[in-house]
Amino acid sequence: MATKVIMPKLGLSMKEGTVSVWSKQEGDRVKKGDPIADINSEKLEKEIEAPVDGTIIKISVPEGHGVPPGEVICYIGEPGEQIEDETVAQASKKEIASTTEAVPQSKKTSVKTRIKISPVAKKIAENQGIDVTTIKGTGPQGRITKEDIERAIESKPVEETVPEVNQQIEDMVEKVPVAGMRKVIADRMQASLQNAAQLTINMKADVTSLLTIQKQLSEVAQNEHDTKLTVTDFISRAVVLALREHKQLNSKRIKDEIHLYQSIHLGMAVALDKGLVVPVIRNAQTLTLLELAKKVKELAARSREGSLTTDEMSGSTFTITNLGALGVEHFTPILNTGESGILGVGAVEEVAKFIGDDVEKRQIVPLSLTFDHQVLDGTPAAEFLRSITRYLEEPTRMLL
Repeated sequence: MATKVIMPKLGLSMKEGTVSVWSKQEGDRVKKGDPIADINSEKLEKEIEAPVDGTIIKISVPEGHGVPPGEVICYIGEPGEQIEDETVAQASKKEIASTTEAVPQSKKTSVKTRIKISPVAKKIAENQGIDVTTIKGTGPQGRITKEDIERAIESKPVEETVPEVNQQIEDMVEKVPVAGMRKVIADRMQASLQNAAQLTINMKADVTSLLTIQKQLSEVAQNEHDTKLTVTDFISRAVVLALREHKQLNSKRIKDEIHLYQSIHLGMAVALDKGLVVPVIRNAQTLTLLELAKKVKELAARSREGSLTTDEMSGSTFTITNLGALGVEHFTPILNTGESGILGVGAVEEVAKFIGDDVEKRQIVPLSLTFDHQVLDGTPAAEFLRSITRYLEEPTRMLL
């Protein structure tokens, strides 16, 4: 009997998995443990291995398609082996098809005889492609009138027109399906913009003193704890401390209520070749600067290895995204769905700045805070961003 290979459940919240790519095709011989496909769900990717030796005799789920956990994605057996389950399913489908084929025809005939419609209305409906069976007539004895058809035309959804494309240009286009991780990101970002009134404000923090302390502490942390302290670690610590003071940013709007979270679950955006993932540091308010740094590096490394679980990438209450390494200054981050704030971090820049009457060379980092205006207004959002700036400009306050 052929062996079923099913879509695994990658986390408690997983509802659907998508086959990104098949490494093997129907007719290919495989050994137990051979990779046969890549699947993804909720930004998490996983390689599926053959559970037994044999031949892939049937692929049930094509690339780019999603199915619930437990659904069969392929069968492994011997060439020519009959798949009993599928044979039964196909027979059932044929039976259903033959049944539904016979019934509608008689119904259509009887329905047509009962429809009362004026000749003018009928002609307009035919020209405009209007299904008269869906229209309730307002004329005598329910007769469909010209006005009924015109109202139906006005309410008909406008079909999206696709502009004509020069065939020579079209032949040179590479079409990439929006599937897998890209589709999850696209859907979530669109949902975020639709469900939140997003506004972004900017500030700059003088991190000259912070860079000096960071360099000194990083050497100690590297030698004694095998952990390097980065500017991102200090920014993460500053965000956590600021969230403890400004709880409105650590919240979520659910219907007509704002839920203020007591625990801070910090999301850290990590860029991968195939997209973006946001591993979550849970209960970040309980961690020291060194513990936070270790957790940031651990989750970032596991993100790139693809070893995170779905549960480790869900439940964040506030997110940090850093594009400084790419030279980006200010930008407009988009909220993670369900959160009220996200902090964007830009590249550190050397500038000339007046300190009293003297001009000094200082290190400045740009910060961009996007927040949900449904949850809070500009003043409390600015106060939160100013708190982060104050911690970064007076780094010793983060060490107390």
